[in-house]
Amino acid sequence: MEYKAVEAAAERIRGHALRTPVMTSRTLDEVTGNSLFLKCENFQRGGAFKFRGAFNTMSQLNASERKAGVLTFSSGNHAQATALSGKLLGVHVVVVMPDDAPAVKKAATEGYGGEVILYHPSETKREDLASRLVAEHGYSLIPPFNHPEVIAGQGTAAMELLDEVEGLDVVLTPCGGGGLLSGSAITVKHRLPDAQVIGVEPEGADNGNRAFRSGTIESVEHPNTMADGLKPHALGNHTFAVISRLVDEMVTVSEEEIRSTLQFLWTRMKLVVEPSGAVGLAPIFHRKLKLKGKRIGVILSGGNADVGAVSDWFRAPEA
Repeated sequence: MEYKAVEAAAERIRGHALRTPVMTSRTLDEVTGNSLFLKCENFQRGGAFKFRGAFNTMSQLNASERKAGVLTFSSGNHAQATALSGKLLGVHVVVVMPDDAPAVKKAATEGYGGEVILYHPSETKREDLASRLVAEHGYSLIPPFNHPEVIAGQGTAAMELLDEVEGLDVVLTPCGGGGLLSGSAITVKHRLPDAQVIGVEPEGADNGNRAFRSGTIESVEHPNTMADGLKPHALGNHTFAVISRLVDEMVTVSEEEIRSTLQFLWTRMKLVVEPSGAVGLAPIFHRKLKLKGKRIGVILSGGNADVGAVSDWFRAPEA
């Protein structure tokens, strides 16, 4: 993939996706010893960066494909983004979703008009169920990350960040299936070839980190993390290819590091971010990376938090 695909995506989503704000914090800069710029995709339509890739991909469907409808599989944010894009484009959307997905994300997906089909992850593979439904009904499949146009759409978040903030030395994003990280890497390496791109994963869902180091796609069969948006079992072939070529480093963070970073964002910066959205900031907040005096961009990927669960995490004894 090339940067021109991200530029084309930016044109397609213009006027539909929001240009989200970049936030700063003097306290955060003092704690980390760097200048931090947080791209707040929690304020994006649908509550996450996923709207960018979903709308970019669906807007290119032809008339017969739009009439047949779209299917995707997602634990939440991509589901909402695809359902919302379908509502805007007049396309019926079916979402295959695990039965343990956060209730807030299932409700939002249905609120946008998406038809949700639940499955039990220990009994059914979502890809198998999705393939069967596509064969039966003729839906177009819009996967959550492993699709060139989805990746291109996600790259527009980093494009906006670089448009607004000059001279970044490092850009960090969370990594689940790698769509956001791939799109960001394509953008950053084209615009700022000397800048570092770093992907961040929870320790209990580190398929990308394993793949980055082994040079082959690795799978984590039972991802275990509060960051529910980062639970894909493995990178896709498209995202793996980009990450292998353009990403400089992958790091992991613990559940406690995610929780305390999330608490800082909520209580000090007043930013309602979901755990997955806090993951990119966690290694900087906890000084796990040896960076000092750098200008660092971090993409806060989404804000579709289960408020009850977050409250429990903040009240936990270890907090």
